[in-house]
Amino acid sequence: MPIQYYIYLALALFCIGIVGVLTRRNAIIVFMCIELMLNAVNLLLVAFSQMHQNAVYATNKVTSAGIEGQLFVFFIMVVAAAEVSVGLAIIVMLYRNTRSVDINFLNRLKN
Repeated sequence: MPIQYYIYLALALFCIGIVGVLTRRNAIIVFMCIELMLNAVNLLLVAFSQMHQNAVYATNKVTSAGIEGQLFVFFIMVVAAAEVSVGLAIIVMLYRNTRSVDINFLNRLKN
């Protein structure tokens, strides 16, 4: 499959995430849109890593070069899992204290 398909899909996912972050006021939906953008970047990392691995494998059959992007995605997924747990804990505490997950309500908490 050509790399352009992966680029278009990742671009669409990232744009959907940006639109969701900029237009929604619900903290959970904004959080999910941020995760969607992170997964779009992961998709591109894996796609480019696979493309690089195929190019290296064509010249040298006995190599493990080109898998760095795929390994980096695993580290990103571990950080994302930690981010989800901390982010959801913050959202739950926000809901317990204010009975709302509206992001605009946070501006009122400053005063």
